[in-house]
Amino acid sequence: MNTKPRVRIFHLRTVVLAALFLSGTQGASAQSQPQPQAQPRPQTQPVTPDDKKVEKIIVVGNPLGVTDARDVVSPVGVLGGNDLLLRRANTLGETVDGLLGVSSTWFGPNAGRPVIRGLDGDRVKVLTNLGASFDASSLSFDHNSAIDPLAIERIEVLRGSATLLYGGMAIGGVVNVIDNRIPSTAVNGVRGAFEARGGGADRERSTSALLEAGNNIFSIHADAFDRRTGDYRVPTSTNGASPIINSSAEARGGALGASISLLSGRGNVGISHSRYDSNYGTVAEPDVRIDMQQSRTAAEFNLRELGGAVIDSVFVKAAQSDYQHIEFEGRAVGTVFKNKGSDLRAEVKHAKFGSLEGVIGVQAETFRFSALGEEAFVPKTRTRNQAVFLFEELTINKMRYAVGARWEKSRVNSEGAADNLPARFGGASSRDFSLGSASFGGRYLANREWIITANLAVNERAPTYYELYADGPHVATAAYEIGNTKLKKERANAVDVGATWLLNGDKNGTRAKLNFFQQSFRQFVALRRTGIDRDTEGNRGVSDCGDGTSVESICQATIFPEYGYQAVSARLRGAEAEAVWRVIGAPYTLALTAKIDSVRADDKTNGEPLPRIAPLRTTLGVDYTWQGINISTSATRHAKQTRVPTQDSLGSTAGYTLWSGIAQYSFAFAPLGKGTNASIFIRGNNLTNVRAFNAASIDTIRDLAPLAGRSVKAGLRIDF
Repeated sequence: MNTKPRVRIFHLRTVVLAALFLSGTQGASAQSQPQPQAQPRPQTQPVTPDDKKVEKIIVVGNPLGVTDARDVVSPVGVLGGNDLLLRRANTLGETVDGLLGVSSTWFGPNAGRPVIRGLDGDRVKVLTNLGASFDASSLSFDHNSAIDPLAIERIEVLRGSATLLYGGMAIGGVVNVIDNRIPSTAVNGVRGAFEARGGGADRERSTSALLEAGNNIFSIHADAFDRRTGDYRVPTSTNGASPIINSSAEARGGALGASISLLSGRGNVGISHSRYDSNYGTVAEPDVRIDMQQSRTAAEFNLRELGGAVIDSVFVKAAQSDYQHIEFEGRAVGTVFKNKGSDLRAEVKHAKFGSLEGVIGVQAETFRFSALGEEAFVPKTRTRNQAVFLFEELTINKMRYAVGARWEKSRVNSEGAADNLPARFGGASSRDFSLGSASFGGRYLANREWIITANLAVNERAPTYYELYADGPHVATAAYEIGNTKLKKERANAVDVGATWLLNGDKNGTRAKLNFFQQSFRQFVALRRTGIDRDTEGNRGVSDCGDGTSVESICQATIFPEYGYQAVSARLRGAEAEAVWRVIGAPYTLALTAKIDSVRADDKTNGEPLPRIAPLRTTLGVDYTWQGINISTSATRHAKQTRVPTQDSLGSTAGYTLWSGIAQYSFAFAPLGKGTNASIFIRGNNLTNVRAFNAASIDTIRDLAPLAGRSVKAGLRIDF
């Protein structure tokens, strides 16, 4: 089997050489003839100590274009710039793991999806520039997202009531990945970045580059990345290290995009095309590898600050994705997964009426999913969602109110046993759901130091195609999964309250915040053990060996415990807090940081905890900066997770403490001309080489794939 990913866009070295050539040309022309220089986006620059205050940002996930994090009513987390540079990992889930209220699933280092406040899978919607990311990552824990952190410029994590703007599936939260592949603002000149990193427990070797150029009217974007890793190493009982077989990976990809500025910079229209290729091993089976490809084409139209009496701005985005991955068993093709989808989003922001501002929008998604092969456990399906939504904010003195509403229609069709699929899939069928969601929130600016927020929301989610129609052996999770075509829509009532304290209005960076939340679910869709065993053909309690032998025979290896999707009553509640104390502010800075989050999740119908919940997590850190030097260290304590359901075969997960450290030097890089910055960093993880296990991973893989052992990774980034 050829395990090398196939890339059909362009080579990384082409982008790098073009970037270096154009930057040198730009620098030479600047010496001979003054020209306006494009300023790099803030998120691409090394962060100085003074930048670590309340972020002045554009929250893309807020349709009103909030420019100050203190004005956001619903909880939002932003990861970009230097923080993203130092946190990049192999998967999107591992990259955002550690943000307040956010953890990650774990199926070894090559597959991890974000978990927000205890909710994972399709309840956490992953977006690319506000557009749907069609892949198969929510179907199974061994499937990775078709998004590589090397190509990301910023990540926004939305929690609470604001998530209703992005669909009923976002009942747990939204992770919006921003890559600027369609330049959102006009570029004047040339700008870009190059990044290289290597080392770690998996011996990573990766490079990435981006280049943008323009004449203040026409702007182009190009990026590419290449990542290679070996089998990652984990601690042994003798404090040594051993590799986890079949955990190596390769990934490559890139994109080309362009946009044209409209209305003197108050708008743009553009298009982009991207490609992602990956090949990685699954740690559950020594000879199974996943070969993944996704191509995506997106278009965007944006008009801002129109100054009309009724309409202030218009935003339209459409995209089409074609995803496929093949599971190879040695050289033999096992199962082929395909997901082809398109999405459309349109928003109109009305003109301000006094202090009232808001948007109304429509959203549509459709995708066809199929899994063909020996391990296909879902039939061919088609899912269509159409929605309209409204979001309004009103400021009265020190109060800011936010109201949102969404109405959505969802249809899920199954083709059943068509096209020679197993007869157990039955005949063609269809389910329709009408979904309504609403939210109300408020932010009270008590004074320049205290901010109080509160949010209430009612969200509804339609069951997914696999929750409805699954029927077959799921080898990755060692379960025979049975869907439930009688499932009703899932409904959650949520409340979130929080307080933020900013010393002297955050002039010196000392601040603290605290959030409490609760979600109560009716018809929560849970995958639970039924007590029945089935063979790979679905026969109950007897394996199909050709001679009528029983489950106690040599064919017992083909028997799977049956798990069925059932509706239960559930409740999740928890707290999040973090604080930064700037001990010294000049001429160098010394800051102490603390963070804690916890969630308690209960299946109230069966009187036991929900599965895969991360335990109480506490982080303490120290950060020192002086003239471009940044040295920091932190310790994160994961408490023992004893609250597990009876179906968890491994029971509780032991607690552990992970130590990490960072040394970084940021400086002006004169060889590439004025305005070029560089950053060199070294990061150490699990410095005490603790053997640890992720409580949010499924029990069938937890012991097979411990967290990575002691590792040191180094990297370089150049922004020009």
